Amino acid sequence: MKDKRVLIISSEVVPYLPQTEQAINSFQTPKTINEHGGQTRIFMPRYGLINERRHQLHEVIRLSGMNLIINDMDMPLIIKVASIPKERMQVYFIDNEEYFKRRAVLHDAQGKIFKDNDERMIFFTKGVVETVKKLNWSPDIIHLHGWFTTLFPLYLKTYYADEPLFAESKIVSSLYEPDFKGEISKKIYNKVAFDKIEEEKIETLKKGTFEALANLAITHSDGLIMASENLPKEVTDKIEESAKPQLDYSASKEEATLIDFYTNQI
Repeated sequence: MKDKRVLIISSEVVPYLPQTEQAINSFQTPKTINEHGGQTRIFMPRYGLINERRHQLHEVIRLSGMNLIINDMDMPLIIKVASIPKERMQVYFIDNEEYFKRRAVLHDAQGKIFKDNDERMIFFTKGVVETVKKLNWSPDIIHLHGWFTTLFPLYLKTYYADEPLFAESKIVSSLYEPDFKGEISKKIYNKVAFDKIEEEKIETLKKGTFEALANLAITHSDGLIMASENLPKEVTDKIEESAKPQLDYSASKEEATLIDFYTNQI
């Protein structure tokens, strides 16, 4: 892992959000990489419930100010940054008043997923990629956590296919058990299609289910991790059928196994 660059992208990271399985893994993974001589950058959304003063977030003016086009709308991108105390780990926050100001993560007070999560996913995807381009930081591995990041592999291999900064980057997707039922959106296919991505590449999004999002990540990733014990059988079958480098749940918990996976399999 010596000097290997790993970009960690997640919708949840401790200490900024409660300790879910995903949030803990999204902290522990870069910590393990750093301890083995690697370099990391972490990206997550800047939800309104994150206390900026307590966590000492500050806006990075040179990275902010860009407008991203989401479904034919110009949406301003704001970038904030903070450091996790004692860990020498830098976290970049993707922010936008429309998408992330609300004091919630991906669900409302009744536990229903937000209707604009599809647009938030696209904005987050483009925001991370455009910011990494401005940083001119070429990652060897991009490690994605959770269903909110499942558009990344598709966009990196289609929309950003000619971007030299990511030409050699390998993509690892950690998939967690679903926290919603049904579809995240009836319009996600049309909103992704707006970016002129080939129809056959996004056919699965015509039904915006968890399984469809997972299938998209499995298809376009280079390595896969079953990060929860209770993944739907359809998803675990798809991972196994892919014959791509993969870790099951128990193996993913072992630091030495994870480092070997990065070093010798991806």
